[in-house]
Formats: sequence, C-alpha cells, structure tokens
Amino acid sequence: MVTLVNLRAYWRFFVVLYQFLPLIIAYARDKRRFLLFGGSRQVDTEEQKRRANVLLDSLLKLGPTFIKLGQLLSTRPDILPPAYVDVLSRLQDDVPPADWAQVEAVLEAEVGPVDEVYDDFDRDPISGASLGQVYTATYEDEEVAVKVRRPGIEELVEADLRVVRWSLPLIQRFIGQGRAFSLENLADEFAKTIRQEMDYTREGRVLTTIRENFAGDDDIRIPELVGEVSGPRVLTMEYLPGVKINDLSTLDERGIDRTELASRLQRIYLQMIVDDGDFHADPHPGNLAVDDEGAIIFYDFGMSGQVDPFIQEKIVEFYIAVANQDIDGILDTLIEMGTLSPEADRQVMGDVMELAIADARGEDIEQYRVQQIIEQVESTIYEFPLRLPRNLALVLRVATVVEGVCVTLDPDFDFIAVATDYLTEQGYREETIKRLATDAGEQVQATTRSLFRVPPKLERVLDQVERDDLTVNVRIEDKNDVLSKLARRIVYGVLLAVGVLSTAILYAFDGFEPAAVAAAVTLPVVFLLYRSFKRKKGLKARPQFTRQNLRQRRGD
Repeated sequence: MVTLVNLRAYWRFFVVLYQFLPLIIAYARDKRRFLLFGGSRQVDTEEQKRRANVLLDSLLKLGPTFIKLGQLLSTRPDILPPAYVDVLSRLQDDVPPADWAQVEAVLEAEVGPVDEVYDDFDRDPISGASLGQVYTATYEDEEVAVKVRRPGIEELVEADLRVVRWSLPLIQRFIGQGRAFSLENLADEFAKTIRQEMDYTREGRVLTTIRENFAGDDDIRIPELVGEVSGPRVLTMEYLPGVKINDLSTLDERGIDRTELASRLQRIYLQMIVDDGDFHADPHPGNLAVDDEGAIIFYDFGMSGQVDPFIQEKIVEFYIAVANQDIDGILDTLIEMGTLSPEADRQVMGDVMELAIADARGEDIEQYRVQQIIEQVESTIYEFPLRLPRNLALVLRVATVVEGVCVTLDPDFDFIAVATDYLTEQGYREETIKRLATDAGEQVQATTRSLFRVPPKLERVLDQVERDDLTVNVRIEDKNDVLSKLARRIVYGVLLAVGVLSTAILYAFDGFEPAAVAAAVTLPVVFLLYRSFKRKKGLKARPQFTRQNLRQRRGD
C-alpha cells in the first residue's frame, strides 16, 4: 500500500510539474527577467488575473485534491495577491460522478448490501463533488440522502499530499520569506483539512452539534443524522428538499420576503460564529436552500470550523468598531487577532480603512457593507505578509460569501445594520461598553495613585540635587548610528585640522616637497569626512499601500 502510494506520488509529481511549468518559468523570469541575467520585472493586475486563470485551469485538470487546494488558497489572502484570490474563489467543486459499480462496493463495505439495507436506492446521484457524491434513498419508510466517498480517493489524495509537500521547496524560491512560512503552514493545514473532510464520521458529529445548537429554531433546518447506516465513508441523513437560495424568481413566486431571508441568514451565521463557536464553513448557494415555510436548509458540513472564545470576543469588537467607524478600534482588533502586523504603518492602514468605509457607504451615508472593508484588509494582509489562523481565514471567507448571498437576495442589504442589531439584542454592545468603562476606571485609579506617589518621590530627588548627591545612569539607544557617525566626523575633523596645519607649517619652513607629502597624507581624511556627510541615494523602503495605488487597484 505504501509502495503503491509512493509510486503514484512520483508519477503525479511529474504530472503536476508539467502542468505548472509555464507558471514556474514566468515567475522565474519575474525574478530574473531573462532567467540568467537582467533585473526583475513588475507584474500588473491584468497579468496576475491572466496567470490566476491559468492556475485555475491547471487545478481543474489535476483533479479533486488540487481543486480543494485551490478552494483553500482562495481563503488565504496572506499567501496570494487579491487577483488570484478573486479568480480562485470561483472554483467550483463539481466533477462527473463515479461509476455505480465502484460506488456500490464502497456502500456494501460500510453498511452492507444496498438493496437489503435500504428500502429503495436511486442509482443516479443528485450532486457530485471532488471527494464524494450524494444519492437519494428510502430507509425505514423515510426519505434520506446518502453521501458516499469517491472510490479510490484516499490513495489519490495521499499521493497528491506528498506531491504538495515535495513541491514546497521549489515554490518557496519564488516568494518572500514571510509568505514561504505561511505556505508551509498551509500545506500542513491542507493535509489536515482534506483528511477531515473525507472522514464522514467527523462530519456527522459536526452536523449533529450544529443541529443541537439550533434546536427549536424554526428559521433553520439541518438534516438529522441516521447513525446506524453511516460510517467513515458513508453518511446517511434526513432528506430535506428545497429551492436554491439564489433562485430568486421561485422565491418571489412563493411570496418569501428576500430581505427578511437575508437578515435571517446573517443572524444564523452570527450565532454560529459569535455565540456557539461551531460553524458551517461552505455557505455557497449550492449548500443553502429554502423550504416551503421559508426556513433555510443547510447542506454539506464537510467544511466546518471552530472559533475559540478569544477570537469570538475580538470578532464582536471588530463589528462594533466598524459600526462606530472607530478606525483605531478596527486596527487594534486586527492586530490582536493576528491578521495585521503590529509593525504596519497605522497612518497608512487608517487611510485604507477610511477609504474602504467611505467607498462602501455609497449615496446613503448611513449604509455600508463589511465586504469592502474585508477586501481591503485582505489586500493589506498580502502587502504586509503574515500568517492567518485557519479558522479565522474561514471566518473571513464565510463573511464575504454570506454577504454576497445576502446582496443577491437584496441589493440594498445592510450587513452592518443587521450585525449591530444582533449584537445589541444579545447584549454584546452593552458588555463591550461596560468593559471599556471598567478599563477606563482602572486607568483613572492607577493615575490617581500615581498622583499621590509621585510628589514625595520628586521631592526626594530634588533634595538629592540640592545636596549634589544625585547619580544619573543614562543608556542611549542609537539604532540609526547617529552618535557613531558624529564621533567619526569629530575624529576626521580633528585629523583634517592637524593635517592642514602641518601642511601649512611644513610649506612655510621646509618648502614644497615636505608640504606635498603632508597634504597627500591628509587627502584620505578629506575623502572620509566627505563620505560621512554624503547621504545614500534611493529609498530605504518601498511604500506598500498608498491612496494612489488603492484607487488604481479599484479602477482595475
């Protein structure tokens, strides 16, 4: 088994290398314009989009594992530029169904003979994906949906994961050190994610957990797991038919209020992320439907995430800061969550946030959407490379995809207004205000204590000064070598003065030749002194985000 996987991995490595070879050569030319000589070249947004489409085609040709890799990369703006993220976000997980005879073998190995276990089983799948496909059946007189893992997918995935790992050293040669570190973490994350998604036992647990979290809520419907006919490769659950959430004409025919539907979808995800901590992480329209009563049906829990309490708290603070247009609060929250480098220029980042909010408002100054803000944050994350925690990347992706679905339902949907109302109803805004007030009170108390402690200490210091009994230890940090440069200039100046004086004396008393020798010795000192005052040409750093290129990026 291991040998077979290794042989397959070797073969796949050459197949993958062949597919990516044009992009590898292009990136090599970016580093060295003519490969062996010449300077680097700049790549504009249009060229990035063209390459992103080439990458998209290559991922589709390479099959299930690389389709999933592309979907994961579309959630990682800390690794790819915005143009690539935009193109890869359109990557659809839709492949032709596997042969029924092979699928039947998987079913029989997991749950037993199909016709004996199920009352009826439709051999034509209702949906197909890269890792599995879904069939309808009848079990104990109830309609069920049966999700079956693709035959032989485990060996292919394991071989491809080795190829991804082997390819890392080659890819890292073409990217910066910060993104190389993120890419290595992504490889580990991807291996863990895809193995989890192939484990239907785990998906069944997630489905059950989220279903229990919404028990008694008529606004959402989640299929019930049929555990006795489920396993690691087969998942049997309640069949819940409905209208796709982006089928606007059918929704209108049924008299469903699309604005209210968008609001409910947003509130459901806010509860998952902010309250419960377990969330469905693949909310594209194919996984969301609406039943006859207007409840939202959720399908496919293979991609899910968890949010720890600290991140939940920071997400609440982020939403509140956006709602209050508190730029400093937004930046502080992003830094605390780890999505923005503490060394980033706050003035530049503040300008980015202000422009993002202003652009998002439109004609109505009170309405603005969070998607534009997140897009600007994602762009900035790429300009200031850092690592994104996996589940936080999933949260960013979920927020943008859900906002897109909501805007499809209602073009005037106000994401922030709904989020603000939800946080207010749940008491989060009040809790935040109380916490800030408590922090402010503690700061006032500390300041007050200092006011009482400082005067006596200051009086003792003044007494020591009056008695000439004060010792001061000074430590000077000279990161820019200012003092060192000053010292060199003083030494060079003294030597130059001595040299000029010696030359003049020798010329006056001993003639030209001794004076010429002294002058020759003095000339290097003149050069060194001149060089110490000369400024280095060029910029020490390249501006990474400006209003001008932000407008240009939006124009593109």
